[in-house]
Amino acid sequence: MIFESENLTLRPWMESDAECLYHFAKNPNVGPIAGWPPHESVDDSLNIIKTIFSKRETYAIVKDSIPIGCVGFLFYPDTNHFWGDESAELGYWIAEEYWGNGYAVEASEILIEHAFRDLNIKTIFATYKTENNRSKRVLEKLGFKYYNEMKNENYLGELFEEIAMKLEI
Repeated sequence: MIFESENLTLRPWMESDAECLYHFAKNPNVGPIAGWPPHESVDDSLNIIKTIFSKRETYAIVKDSIPIGCVGFLFYPDTNHFWGDESAELGYWIAEEYWGNGYAVEASEILIEHAFRDLNIKTIFATYKTENNRSKRVLEKLGFKYYNEMKNENYLGELFEEIAMKLEI
């Protein structure tokens, strides 16, 4: 599926996006705050496209033909089982060069509408690290409400605090 908004296109990731993805995802200001390591090579980015970004309902956020980020849903078993059967977990990131333009909100709004309208999703969850105020603001703008505080483990095995938010029909 491809979705269009005023400023963005959401489309499936393509292997040809690997070099662009690497350019943005190697930035240490982007991945670690979202819970993933900076990409180390174009091959690393290509592997992410072929595995993680190939899952259902995961889209490249494209601005002027450039994939500048990612938005998607995780469904059980790729997310917390206690979210429930008719739920999904929203995730997103935007390249640092494009921060502050509302693209994470715009892309997420498209996907949220699709989830409630087409996917029989009743509840959408999202989490953010307690220090990630940008992500907190995105979720608040989308209408998410506080749900719970959790401890999680990052890709280095380090524990961190995160806040779970919830949006219901």
